[in-house]
Amino acid sequence: MKLLLLAIVQSMLLAGGQVLLKFGLGRMLPFSMSVEFWRSVFVNWQFAACGLCYGAGSILWFHIIKNYPFSMAYPLVSLSYVFGMIAAMVFFNEPINTLKWLGVLLIMLGCYLIAR
Repeated sequence: MKLLLLAIVQSMLLAGGQVLLKFGLGRMLPFSMSVEFWRSVFVNWQFAACGLCYGAGSILWFHIIKNYPFSMAYPLVSLSYVFGMIAAMVFFNEPINTLKWLGVLLIMLGCYLIAR
């Protein structure tokens, strides 16, 4: 169960990084090699926070794969899909139909069975 809890935290960091990346990209200027574009990248706090989430998630992933069987740990990364879909609904007001919820339940069931 400890692996499952660590995988949940790691997946939440990955999904949080994706949400922050989407918000950050929305604030950036269109891509160009101009000073203005790169300034919009480096003063974008969402973009920086995205990197922090990915960094923390990666460090946690190092711990997970060092200390747990890879055959158990790697499938649990799919929990990030669950958190990503919930984030899409909460932060971006995207509709989630019944079939998508069924898919989420199957992912969660699979992760539970792998972590047992």
